[in-house]
Amino acid sequence: MRKFTIDYRILFGLIIAHFFMYITFQDKAIFWYMFTATMLILMSFSILNEKSDQEAAFFSYTLYGILTGLILFALFWTGNFFIQFFHLPFKQEISRLYSSFAPKQIWHYIVLLLFIVPGEELFWRGFMQKRLSKFMSVKYSILLASVLYASVQIYSGIFIHILAALFAGIFWGALYAWKKSLSLVVVSHLTFDILIFILYPFR
Repeated sequence: MRKFTIDYRILFGLIIAHFFMYITFQDKAIFWYMFTATMLILMSFSILNEKSDQEAAFFSYTLYGILTGLILFALFWTGNFFIQFFHLPFKQEISRLYSSFAPKQIWHYIVLLLFIVPGEELFWRGFMQKRLSKFMSVKYSILLASVLYASVQIYSGIFIHILAALFAGIFWGALYAWKKSLSLVVVSHLTFDILIFILYPFR
């Protein structure tokens, strides 16, 4: 591990993320308004403080993005299958997660795909993970960025949501470190969300 120095931009970004995500999860009635606003704030913060990587060509990142999104969905589908088959406690948590926070109105889906997904990837991978990689090895930056990504989900009060964010964060973090393309990761995340929220939700 490299010599660590305090990066105040990381610290300030993390404080902002926790503050606004805490507010976001406090009231289901304003969740989608606050979630959208939070991602726009974090997206703006990331753009102002870190240049994102984009090494893959359009065809390459689109193809890899769709394929990896399908792979991640297949992994989640398999996990959900075993949860449902063995009647594990997470079954009720998944139902609660969908009923409380899944998109329901047309504008929810629009902001999810246009602002929330790109905002999450820009902040957690393009900003947080990239800056962490300046102070530590790639694998540690992926792991720590994923833990931080999962940490803001604690305010949902749903353990399976935190666990899912950690797993997905490691997956997308490794993908970002491998291909050095934020657009690729955004396409992967978009593909995953379209499948899990629109085409094949785990309801």
